[in-house]
This record gives sequence, structure tokens and C-alpha cells, in this order.
Amino acid sequence: MSASIKTITVDFIRHGETHGGDILRGRVDPALTARGWTQMQKATGLSSQHAPGEITPNWSEIISSPLKRCREFAEQVAANIKIPITVADQWQEIDYGDWDGMLVSEWREIAADQFKKFREDLSALAPPNGENYLDFKDRVLSALEELSSKDDGSHVLVVTHGGVLRVVLPFVLGMPFNRSYPLHIPFACFSRVKLVMQDGKTNASLILHNGAEHGASAE
Repeated sequence: MSASIKTITVDFIRHGETHGGDILRGRVDPALTARGWTQMQKATGLSSQHAPGEITPNWSEIISSPLKRCREFAEQVAANIKIPITVADQWQEIDYGDWDGMLVSEWREIAADQFKKFREDLSALAPPNGENYLDFKDRVLSALEELSSKDDGSHVLVVTHGGVLRVVLPFVLGMPFNRSYPLHIPFACFSRVKLVMQDGKTNASLILHNGAEHGASAE
């Protein structure tokens, strides 16, 4: 007889636009702009007062990165919908170390050699005084695996970052991690993954990606 099947739905949303301009946002902690709040509300079908609308999913729990561009939105939603919230370090952005807060235009020049090597070797991406890519990848995939322990039928919202989604989505799709850049992951990108556990194995499938029209910037 086959073992019972457990299914968990996980919605991922990247934070919206933040203050600070076109910078590399790792552990630096800029707050959302007014537009950023609107992007996230629209992507999740919430009103400007965080009241659920017709398309807002019936989440059972929210999990958030501790960085305020994610956490402040997650806390508001959890309070208004009255569901549990967990703030988890595992879902925060990669630590860019000395690169953190740098203008993206400058960073692209400084990091060019590492990214060229990264195309062939995942261990090549190691921000100075920051978190190397392999540790980051393992951290995020460990957090994803932990979601499989949720109750059958759970519907979880994870409020997180673009870099995190560039680990989660290639893993689900079976893509090489160092070839994720064709994936468009704008501010407030909303994606849904279904986890199915059977016979001790977890299978993940992508149900939708960037499933909201919010006119967000790709940066």
C-alpha cells in the first residue's frame, strides 16, 4: 500500500521597491517606499489597509525574512488577517559583505571576474567579508526543506528576497543555479510552489511565477 500523500502550498513574494536607489541590497536594511508597499499589496490582492480581497489566498501562516523591507509588510498582513507569523534568518538575502549597499553599476564592474568564474564553478562567488554562494544556497534549500514538515493542506506565505528566489526557483525547475538570470524576478514578484510529500520523498512544482500585474521595476 502506498504511503499517504501530503500537499503544502507555498507562496513566495519578493519585497517591493525600497529607499536607497539602485544599490546592492544584501543585509543593508532600507525600508519600503510607498510604491513598494503598493506593489506588494497589489501582488497579494490586499487593500491599502491590508484587508484581504477576492484574490487574496487563504494563508495559514506567514514566514518572513527579518529585514524590514520584508518583515514590516509580513507583520502588517499577519496582524490584519490574524494568522501566525515566524521571522526566520534563513530566508534573508545573501550577505554581500563589502559589496553591501554599493551602487549596482559599480558592483557589476567590481564583481565581474567572480561572476565569470561562477558560470563554471558555484564556489567562485564569495563576496569579500560576506557569505559565499554555496553556504547561501545550502541555507535557502534547508529552509525550503523545512517547509515540508508543515501540516497537510497548509498554505504558507514566505516574504523574502530576489537572491533567495534565484535559489528556490531554479531548484524547483531543475535549472542550473548559475544560469538563473533568464528568470524575471521584479519587485513584489509573486510565485507559487506546490510541495508533495509521498513515500519519504518531496516533489516540488512551480504553479505560477510573477503572477501579478503591478508594473514593478526589474531591479
